[in-house]
Amino acid sequence: MSLVFNFAAQSDVGALRTKNDDSGYAGRNLAVVADGMGGHVGGDVASSSTVLDLVHLDLPQIEDPQNALADEIQTANHILNELVHANPKLSGMGTTCTAILLNEETVHLAHVGDSRAYRLKDGQFEQVTRDHSFVQRLVDEGRISADDAEHHPQKNVLMRVLGDVDASPELDCTSHESAHGERWLLCSDGLNAVLDDVQIEHAMRSDKPLEDIVAELVRLTLAGGAPDNVTVVLVDVVEAPADAGHNPPVAPLTQEDEDRLNSEDEPSGALLRQELSTRPHALVGAANLATQTGKIPIVTKRSVQKRAAQMLTHHEDEAPVETFEPPQRRSWLLPTFVALLAVLVAVVSALGYAWTQTQYYVGAQDGKVTIFNGVAQTIGPVSLSHVDSRTDISIENLHAYNRQRVESGISARDLDHAQQIVSQLAESIVEPPAQSPSPSPSPSPTPSPSPTSTKSPSPSPSPTGTNTTSGGNR
Repeated sequence: MSLVFNFAAQSDVGALRTKNDDSGYAGRNLAVVADGMGGHVGGDVASSSTVLDLVHLDLPQIEDPQNALADEIQTANHILNELVHANPKLSGMGTTCTAILLNEETVHLAHVGDSRAYRLKDGQFEQVTRDHSFVQRLVDEGRISADDAEHHPQKNVLMRVLGDVDASPELDCTSHESAHGERWLLCSDGLNAVLDDVQIEHAMRSDKPLEDIVAELVRLTLAGGAPDNVTVVLVDVVEAPADAGHNPPVAPLTQEDEDRLNSEDEPSGALLRQELSTRPHALVGAANLATQTGKIPIVTKRSVQKRAAQMLTHHEDEAPVETFEPPQRRSWLLPTFVALLAVLVAVVSALGYAWTQTQYYVGAQDGKVTIFNGVAQTIGPVSLSHVDSRTDISIENLHAYNRQRVESGISARDLDHAQQIVSQLAESIVEPPAQSPSPSPSPSPTPSPSPTSTKSPSPSPSPTGTNTTSGGNR
């Protein structure tokens, strides 16, 4: 039996924000929600880039489906890092990502951040994902109640996101046996910040058309104040119709799109618009706006420069090409060749070392958070870094996650970026709560948050309004 998704999706800017940083996608085999963050500059870029990087997975058959979704999300994260390198104004942007991929009779899920996935199957309603937030960790450890978490001052501190903070963020990946009739709902936290699980479950149990259910959930969120963007993707697992394998005709490309496809850089929107026209789908939020305007964040095909440390490490391993000169000439050729090779190695090494001294990273020395100039590598007895400045922040006061990052070395683009990282580490330290005298052992202090990202509470300029798209017939 072949299964597919029937789907509907909607995204709204909310009552207080002026720009939609959410993106969502739903198709016959894939559903994704991404909630971008990074203030007025990069939230929409992060979410739209991530969602649009995943839409090619919306196919009936995927090779190695169990790992494909997670691998592609990691690739999307790498692209976000490249976007930041190409445009430093995007520094600090990030996004959540919650996605499900249907392959044969299995739903594969990958999740990072605090967007959510709910499932209704065989009459049982459950939240499948776990928020990667600081307050959720406190709830899991029994330090605060779920009700307290709703009003906690660090409610928006996330422990894991995609973005330029972590080169390989940890994802929650699970697989679920699927069946005809089950229903999944993916949403950004703009929905569950206003509606509780009882209201969400009630809506998911409705027998109304999917488009009406999604519209009602957004309407209730707006009526409740909607302090954040809200995005909802709702899918039903159904048996594939007889014509499921037939795609609509491919839309012809405009001359402008043809020129972009033939350009040196990757096309901004032409190729993607053509691909999306071949199958039913719903694309909402910032990703939809980017596709319509052609302003899709991309990284060009130009190769990235090799790091100097790699040059220094590997250049000396290169074997010289053998020469077959007459014996009488080798007496001067060999010394000349060796001398030239030595000069070449010295020049390359000098240039490579000079490059390392333009780099910075945040590490640890003598138990303190320290800014280093250079790269965290050594070649033989030669260290490629030295201390730029020391701080008073003890790594023992950092959360285990941040402590591990510092001990491994957190790369920075320049000194200002390194100082920003130190400031974020300092802000993440939470003083342990005061303990009342008691003869019995006191519980361990509340861990300090090690935020990967914090969602900006202030509205951003350039309004986009409401975006509604739906598709897939029940």
